[in-house]
This record gives sequence, C-alpha cells and structure tokens, in this order.
Amino acid sequence: MKIGIIGGTGGMGKGFALRWCVNHDVLIGSRDAIRAAQTALEYSKNATELYGSVNGKITGNDNVAIAKESDVLVLSIPYENIDSTCPAILSNTKDSCIVISPIVPITKTNSGFEFISFIEKKPSAFEMVQKHMKDKTKLVAAFHTVSEKKLVDPNLVLDFDIFICGDDQKAIETVSGLVKEIKNLRPLILGPGSLSYLAEVATPILLNIMIKNKMKNPGLKIV
Repeated sequence: MKIGIIGGTGGMGKGFALRWCVNHDVLIGSRDAIRAAQTALEYSKNATELYGSVNGKITGNDNVAIAKESDVLVLSIPYENIDSTCPAILSNTKDSCIVISPIVPITKTNSGFEFISFIEKKPSAFEMVQKHMKDKTKLVAAFHTVSEKKLVDPNLVLDFDIFICGDDQKAIETVSGLVKEIKNLRPLILGPGSLSYLAEVATPILLNIMIKNKMKNPGLKIV
C-alpha cells in the first residue's frame, strides 16, 4: 500500500513515515518537491538506522504528485489551510483513495487552548475537508489524540486509544489496521463522520490538561 502524507515534512509526517515504512511505501508531500525529496532521504536514513531494513520505501514529491499515487492520504495540515490546500490535492486523488484527517480547529486564548468550531461557530475540520472530496465517504477522522512529540520517536511505545469516525466500513477498517500497526495503539470507532468533532475536540482537552497539570504529552486510554 502507498501511504501519502501531505505536510509530510513536519513532525507528524516524520512519525507516520518512520512507523509505517516497515510495511508500506510512504510518500512525503510538500509544496516544494525538492524539500520533500530531501526530507524523504533523511527519513530513509533514520529508518535504516532504526530497523536495519524495511519492506517499504520513503520517497518525496510535491503534494499533487503524491495525491495521484496514494492509496491512503493523510492530511497533516493546519485547519486554516484546508480551503487553500485541499481543492488541488483532493481533486487529483484516485477514486479509491482513503483520506485521513487528523486536523483540529484549535486556537490559543487567554483561557487556554480552545476549539475554534465552538467559539467561532465554524465547521469541524472533517466538514471542511469533506466538501473537497470526490467521494465523501472515503474520508476518515483519526489520530487526534496521539502526541506528535511521542509519535516522532519510534522507540516509544504509544499505549493510547485512537478515535475513528467515518461513513464507509472498508475505509474505517483500513485506517483501523494502520492504527494497529503502530505498537500498542488501539482504534476505537466513535461513530459516523458527523460525530468527528467529538474526536477533534479531544486535542485541546489534552493540551490544556498537559499544561495545567505539568504532564508530558498525555494521550487517552479508555478503560
């Protein structure tokens, strides 16, 4: 399977690439194809140092080229960039491509981190992305509750739960499988895409808990 990561040169992109390249080809996307290729080379070296050898390759290219090749596409981009980034990218995906949104509408205020969709009455990230999808059922919300700083270090075992929302059973199963490939992560189905805001709002909750209680990058575990 080819997994493309839009915004793959960032911390989340590196974490996903180093963990999924064990079994899959990972395609690093960026607005700058040269930067993407250089980053992919760096990640490949990191993977060799970590594992010795892997089954997948890590390569890089511009975002649109990555979108055309991917079987699964992860949108590791800010909420405010959805409308400027997604039209060109999502119009170029395969009809069968599953798109994962870990995007969170979040802002920092005097009170702490807050959920933009609530305080500014704006759409959820899922809703914003979905309007640009060719097949709206192929969008899945996931990975909102995993720390970027912990994801980026493959030596760390992430004993967390990942909430998943979507409207297509096959897409949900595919994403759940990718969650399980990251050791000790557990996928939990939260509901259809219309409930994805419940998964997204978990991020500012975790960030505020982390700051107020002086915790290091906490996650969620349902027991």
